[in-house]
Amino acid sequence: MIATFKSLLSPSRRYLVELMQRINFGRIEGLTVRDREPVFETEVPPRVIQDVKFGGENGPRYEAQTADFALKLQVVELFEHFDRLVNARIESLTVKHGLPFTMQIETTA
Repeated sequence: MIATFKSLLSPSRRYLVELMQRINFGRIEGLTVRDREPVFETEVPPRVIQDVKFGGENGPRYEAQTADFALKLQVVELFEHFDRLVNARIESLTVKHGLPFTMQIETTA
C-alpha cells in the first residue's frame, strides 16, 4: 500500500519528495531504484539539474518547509511505479511545480 502522507514515507522517498520541492522545475538524472526505494548514496550520485525561469518562480515550493501534508496524485503514481519496477535506473525524472512530471526508465531489450 502506497503512503498518502509525507510523514508515512520511508526516509529515502521523503528525501526525494523534498528534493523535487527544492528543485521546483528541472530534472533528476541517473536515479537508481533498489528494492523499490530511490538511492542517493551511490558511487555516482544522481545529477540534479534545475531550470531557471526568468520572471517565474525559481525558489523551492512552500511545501518544502511543511512537516507533513497529503501527497499529490503524481507523487503517489511515481512511487507506484517504483513498486512495480523494484530495481531500475531512472535516466531522467522531470519535475514541474515540485511534482514528478515524466520519467525515462532504462530497460533491457
